[in-house]
Parts: sequence; structure tokens; C-alpha cells
Amino acid sequence: MSSSIEQSVEQSVTARLISDAAPSPGVPVIMRYRPADPFAVRMVFPPEACLGDTAVTWAFARSLLDSGLRAPAGDGDVHIWPCGRVQTMVELRSPDGVALLQFPTANLRGFLADAYEAVPAGRESAALDIDRALAVLLGGTGG
Repeated sequence: MSSSIEQSVEQSVTARLISDAAPSPGVPVIMRYRPADPFAVRMVFPPEACLGDTAVTWAFARSLLDSGLRAPAGDGDVHIWPCGRVQTMVELRSPDGVALLQFPTANLRGFLADAYEAVPAGRESAALDIDRALAVLLGGTGG
């Protein structure tokens, strides 16, 4: 795991793809959290884990990951739920299909703890740079 000066959080984890085919050897996933986007976490699947030749990133609410570690959560493209005490299931839906992944819960809890250390729960709005975000939305560079 690594953190930059602005306390971005990045952790490499290995998930297991659940399918009707033979068991997967493990899918590399990079979990990312950036204080500049304090409400979201990202799961980055490197090119070698995807069918294409580019990385695929899924972004969803940090609170969804938090809730899904304790009870089934999600409405839409991302669903997360505990599977026993040591595994967590993540279902990702797109027009191209559905992927069901199993993660070690301890890895996700550790990542989430580091993300909450970077920006505590309830302090997300204070971490936002509203002026920069508005400038980007309105077509400026925000820099």
C-alpha cells in the first residue's frame, strides 16, 4: 500500500472471479482512494485482467464499500455483500455482462480504514475543492 503527500491510498489485492468455468487463478485489482474525490473509491483492473488491452476502472461510493462489508448493499451497477466472515463478494454489472468477484474481507477493511484515515467519514465535503470542481465542470482547467 502507498500514500502520497495528499494522502491518496492505493492497495493491490487479488480477487477470485466466480464463474461456471474452472476456478480463476486470481484477478489483480488496484484499490484507489483520492481525497480530491472524497466520496468515491475505485477498483482498477489492469490490462492483463481484462479482455481488452487497456485497464478498466470502476468507481463507486466509499459508503457502498463500507456498507457492503457488513450487509448486502448496492443499487444499480455495483453490489457488495459479505460471504461469511472472511470473504466479500462484489458484483459489477455493465451492458457487456456481469462479473462476480470474491475478495478477502481483511484486505478491503484495511483499504477502507486507510481511506477513512485520509478523509474521515463526515468530512468529505471539507476535502472537496469546490472552486476547482466548478471550473472543471464549466469547461475550465481548474488549475
